[in-house]
Amino acid sequence: MSGKRYAMAVDTRTCVGCSACVIACKTENAVPRGFARDWITTETNGTFPSLQMVIRSERCNHCENAPCVTSCPTGASHYGPGGIVLVNKAKCTGCKACIASCPYGARFVDPASGTVDKCTFCVHRVEHGVATTACQDVCPTSSIVFGDLNDPNSEIAEALRTRPSETLLPEAGTEPRHYFLR
Repeated sequence: MSGKRYAMAVDTRTCVGCSACVIACKTENAVPRGFARDWITTETNGTFPSLQMVIRSERCNHCENAPCVTSCPTGASHYGPGGIVLVNKAKCTGCKACIASCPYGARFVDPASGTVDKCTFCVHRVEHGVATTACQDVCPTSSIVFGDLNDPNSEIAEALRTRPSETLLPEAGTEPRHYFLR
């Protein structure tokens, strides 16, 4: 790896759940109809009349301790540049071991290829020096931040340093690199 550690954060105070990120991802990555690499989740907390709704743009958590990588019998699921969790379609048999091991429900089998697909943090852009993901580019509220955690001057490092954040299922021990700013 290059010394970079890529991550994403979604600002739950500003995300309005418009699904622009979902559509941008589907378009950028030719995601098949009926499937998604990212999705919108809404969660209501509290007791009436004191309710609070949180909206999250969710996707693969690109875990530092990814169970999908360790459970893959062919090595198709692997760590790519900056720790991005990827699937090598040439090695993938579609056995679904990685799908079963992912606590985030972030993978699916592409019906056209029979191989597993998921969010890649737009690695094709990263490898060509583009500093943003398709979902980040289209977010009308600028709620999505992507970048290198190892760069203390990056927008994501600054956001995580100055804002409270959380990850999904921290008890799973996966060390996710997809954060939700509160």
